Amino acid sequence: MNYLSPSEYEAYALEPTLPAAWVAAASALMDAYCRRATLSVAQYSERLRLTAGRNTVRLTYLPLATVAPATTPIVSARARYALPRRGEGGSFTVPPFTSVFDLAYDVSHVFALPGSWTALSADAIDSSAETGELTFPINVLGLPFNEVEIGYTAGLSVIPDAAKFACAQIIRNAQATPALNVRAGTIDRMHLEYFTPTLFDDTVQRLLAQYVAQKVVA
Repeated sequence: MNYLSPSEYEAYALEPTLPAAWVAAASALMDAYCRRATLSVAQYSERLRLTAGRNTVRLTYLPLATVAPATTPIVSARARYALPRRGEGGSFTVPPFTSVFDLAYDVSHVFALPGSWTALSADAIDSSAETGELTFPINVLGLPFNEVEIGYTAGLSVIPDAAKFACAQIIRNAQATPALNVRAGTIDRMHLEYFTPTLFDDTVQRLLAQYVAQKVVA
């Protein structure tokens, strides 16, 4: 999508007669720089590993967004059972078993749970919109998960001024760059064959820093 509308050109120090193709090209470059399909709200899917002993993961695309009538940004969720180890995890006993962890070990083997996937309730997953951290509910038997697959919505419902200023600055940088090779096929299309790092100068990078998707490795 275009991050500036024609009515906003003058407010961001652009010529009111600027062809929309310039904005479309700058917006596409912003998406590529931020490593995402769009800065606006979109649906994503990720498969993530869980660190042993933890029931949290952090999603890549932020901020998480809840789309009405939903009450959570999580669209779908499922998790894969890991293999619990006998005798690990604690000593809380439930007669006649040695411990609840040994019970989990025995149940997982009887029902061949390790490696199988189970659906999770989206409403039962605690999420932080700003950090993208998800906390999963503990299984009633304490069976651990080692991998999760999450479908979720994330993005900006309203494009902020920072992104709009970045878009305008990219256009100004492009227009002032002699090395830029721009080929216009029609009035509403433009192809940027080459662009130098000066298009994304320090100002643009600072404005877009918070929107760049970053994979968090546990």
